[in-house]
Amino acid sequence: MPIIDLQRRMRQLGEIRLGHVVPTANGKTRPAKLDKFRFTSPSREILTAVAELYGGEVKPWTPANGGPTEFEVYSKANRLPVLIPPKDAVSQWYELYAGSKCQRRCDGVTEHKSDRPCMCDPDNRDCAMTTRVNVMLRDVPALGQWLLISKGYYAAVTLPPAAELLSQAGGYVAGWLGMEEKTAIVKDQLARFKVPTLDVEITPAALMAGQITGGPQAVASGPERVAITSGRPDYAALAAAAKTPAEVRALYEQAVERGEMDKNLADTLTARATALGAEVKKQAEPQNHDGPHPDDVERQLNPADYGDAPEEPAEYVDAEIVDPAAAEAMWFQIMAAAGPLGMTTEQLETAFAQQHSGLHPSSATVGQLEDFLTALKAGEVR
Repeated sequence: MPIIDLQRRMRQLGEIRLGHVVPTANGKTRPAKLDKFRFTSPSREILTAVAELYGGEVKPWTPANGGPTEFEVYSKANRLPVLIPPKDAVSQWYELYAGSKCQRRCDGVTEHKSDRPCMCDPDNRDCAMTTRVNVMLRDVPALGQWLLISKGYYAAVTLPPAAELLSQAGGYVAGWLGMEEKTAIVKDQLARFKVPTLDVEITPAALMAGQITGGPQAVASGPERVAITSGRPDYAALAAAAKTPAEVRALYEQAVERGEMDKNLADTLTARATALGAEVKKQAEPQNHDGPHPDDVERQLNPADYGDAPEEPAEYVDAEIVDPAAAEAMWFQIMAAAGPLGMTTEQLETAFAQQHSGLHPSSATVGQLEDFLTALKAGEVR
């Protein structure tokens, strides 16, 4: 048995960072944001495994605050598969450092290092808001947790509610650690900064029912993954993970029905669906060969040997061929146009069928869909 009064903590393997320190023209340094994750660790071997999975090169690194020499990797990933622990996944403090030494650690009421009331002016704090996220990297062969530290406002207000919800699962939950860019006006100037995000591969209903990852119904697939950093799912990330146009269409319909569709999102989902449709079409096309197969040549030279009878030329039928990828993209445009009108997917399908003798949009040609879109924009569809 473990000693009861000792806290059981998993080994910290290293840190996952959103930025780095760069030199300035006056010989000093300043922090700068990154668009891919940077890893630091005292273990070269562990970082070598990280680099093999997520790209980058392992190099020696010395912290700016004078700590011991470690190693670092600038990866090529901005989204990482992780396991989120049920306890202490996220913690928060107001902290004040002098070099590498923490001088104050306060919860906003009590300064815990001295056990005294908070010493900061609430309107002008000396301490920095500090949020820590602990995760396990699912695919890295090392037992322990990785720490990500953020001093930003958005991480402070979005990550703790997510961690509190995850604690209801009672076990490790499969998810994704990502980063997204936020903008804000600071002192009349536009500031851009990176915010860490946590997504999960489990529906809220399954999570609240205690169906943690590994259970038969716990892990959702494709666009069913639910982003928990805010009320709006990360549609762009889910679309990037989708493997078929139908999955993207499900996301599109969800955004329309929830009133979350906008032009940028419509363009993103349409482009992704079109690209997936083109891949499907390309895979369905016959592969090119350097020349006809020998059996086909023989068949043409001696048709009698193959039982082939001469055939009259087939009558040409002037009909438009249905292009699934193009039709899918056109339907997305229809849903985007219907969003401001408050029309659901079912209402759109019913309206289309009424105008085309009962034809369902999934069987329509691109031309028919274009005509319907024109009528919709003209206000002729109700």
